[in-house]
Amino acid sequence: MISSLRILTSVTVLLCATFLRLVVADNPINPGFPYGSEKVRGVNLGGWLVLEPWITPSIFDNTGNPNIVDEYTFGQMQDHGTALAVLQNHWNTWITESDFEAIAAAGLNHVRLPIGFWAFDVSGGEPYIQGQLPYLQNAITWAGNHGLKLIIDLHGAPGSQNGFDNSGERLSFPTWQENESNVQRTDAIIMTIANMVKDNTNVVPIIAPLNEPAGYDGSQMLDVVTQYWYDSYGNIRFPFGTSQESNTVVLLHDAFQPLSFWSGFQTPPQWQGVAMDTHIYQMFSQELVSQTDAQHIQTACNYQNSLAFDLWLIVGEWTPAQTDCAKYLNGRGIGARYDGSFSGSTFVGSCTGLTGSASTFSSAFKTFLRQYWEAQVIAYERGGSGWIQWTWKAENADEWTYQAGLANGWIPQDPTDFMFPDICG
Repeated sequence: MISSLRILTSVTVLLCATFLRLVVADNPINPGFPYGSEKVRGVNLGGWLVLEPWITPSIFDNTGNPNIVDEYTFGQMQDHGTALAVLQNHWNTWITESDFEAIAAAGLNHVRLPIGFWAFDVSGGEPYIQGQLPYLQNAITWAGNHGLKLIIDLHGAPGSQNGFDNSGERLSFPTWQENESNVQRTDAIIMTIANMVKDNTNVVPIIAPLNEPAGYDGSQMLDVVTQYWYDSYGNIRFPFGTSQESNTVVLLHDAFQPLSFWSGFQTPPQWQGVAMDTHIYQMFSQELVSQTDAQHIQTACNYQNSLAFDLWLIVGEWTPAQTDCAKYLNGRGIGARYDGSFSGSTFVGSCTGLTGSASTFSSAFKTFLRQYWEAQVIAYERGGSGWIQWTWKAENADEWTYQAGLANGWIPQDPTDFMFPDICG
């Protein structure tokens, strides 16, 4: 019976997707930003409405419990009132309207805001603490006040789509794709978000229906993700099944596949208002973290020739950091590849002076950060439709943050003001 229902559901969704393609054919949307003709320049608000141990290590260290490694265990392994009080204080103080004002003053035009499914739904009995939605509404208001475009990014789905702590639940293997109800719950949340912003696309022009699904786990994940992308198109462009399409752009993640995997997927004129998100980091493998500074810059520059795509392409996460030295970056209690403290890694160098407070950074390292930042910005603008740096702020990892880069000179006050304009040739 379950198999028959699944087949029937899939057929129904495919028929709906075909109908939607016919409805929107040759009918371009009018999003709140001229994607494709003007470059996206933005920053992520990481660690605010979805906790990440490396962004706010004090929140985790202060629990006194080393088994609290993500937002799931944060709610599960301590008193509800205690957890709620810490989170409410964090939500009230980590990002405020002054941050939006500063982001706009820095010449940026987009903010990407990660939020977890649990802000909307804990009907599966998950131990997450709720209360994020008023802050999502604040973010929409603040973005509008300061002329910024807000991307709402569903960063965590029921069961976890990747097993990363930033999905809410750190797991050895994701389980979102294994349970049809997980996907249905996620669909419902995307419909809720789409309906919430469908008349406010001048401020919220994009919804990203799922961050970083683990496509590298093979067809058992990719098949579900591909179908979910079809579902998401209808849920975002036609919220609650209305025949009148919205102007909201659908931002799909590449699921860690080469762009060629998605070539021809949801392209105009049959599909309208679809963009592709790719994330580029150069420290999450032994090979990448072992590169010299010059090699990191050259690797970045090479992207100017490899990001051509048949959809608007945004590099939705990247960083001027070149190591994985930041405390808890690979997870609470897990070391770094760079200094060999990560299990199975090989020592490259000492992390001293490469992470933490910018006051400990040498002038030579700051110069490298400026060169590497500029190389990436140049490459992502030449090759794609723009970029969104990860992340705006962190407690003790200045090499990652836009805020610290502005304050310490490796990020210019105007993102088009280059000191090394010829770094990529």
